Amino acid sequence: MKRNLLAACLSAGLLATPAMAAPGDMSVATFLNKVDSLKAKGAMALFSSDIGTLRAEATAAGQAYAARLNAERAQARPSSCPPKGGRPSQDQWLTHLNSYPQAARAATNLRAAMADYYIKTWPCR
Repeated sequence: MKRNLLAACLSAGLLATPAMAAPGDMSVATFLNKVDSLKAKGAMALFSSDIGTLRAEATAAGQAYAARLNAERAQARPSSCPPKGGRPSQDQWLTHLNSYPQAARAATNLRAAMADYYIKTWPCR
């Protein structure tokens, strides 16, 4: 019985593993939940593998947007115009992620959130 349930969940995609998701695909809700969990651990958070996971997700989201922006620039249609080396600080990033309405957080991945941040912060004039 348990085996059939497991097989059904796997075939329905209900038990997707993190390895199946591309870096930067983590939802804003999941990212913020992990951040909150780390904050709750206090100093013990330094020993959590979630720190590396969160860093990798944010880095991948930034790299994905940089690639997108380079392609847009090649077509002379950039979606944002950040200064050279411009990137959000940790506090700016978390403030931006927390600005999403609760209902939108699960449906928004970090790649989209990073694009939103750059477009909002450094619009082209």
